Amino acid sequence: MTPVHELLSRIQWDPEFGAAQFVIGYYDRVTRAQIEVPLQRIRLGPGEGFAFEATQEDGTIHSVPYHRVRNVWRNGELIWHRHAPPA
Repeated sequence: MTPVHELLSRIQWDPEFGAAQFVIGYYDRVTRAQIEVPLQRIRLGPGEGFAFEATQEDGTIHSVPYHRVRNVWRNGELIWHRHAPPA
């Protein structure tokens, strides 16, 4: 399986692949739920190899470690999935 940071890099740098609509689903430890964020509300920092910033609808910004990403959708189709850790 492709690591999620490599997939996000491809989305960012491959103009043909990245021209789609993407949604990232990640596990939020506070709410204990999966949060889905459109790629437009995610900031990938240069040289940031462990996390990205996600802006919520209310404007709050969360730093999300890559290991908490659970799903990536492209044009509504699930293209990447990580199983949740055992409870």
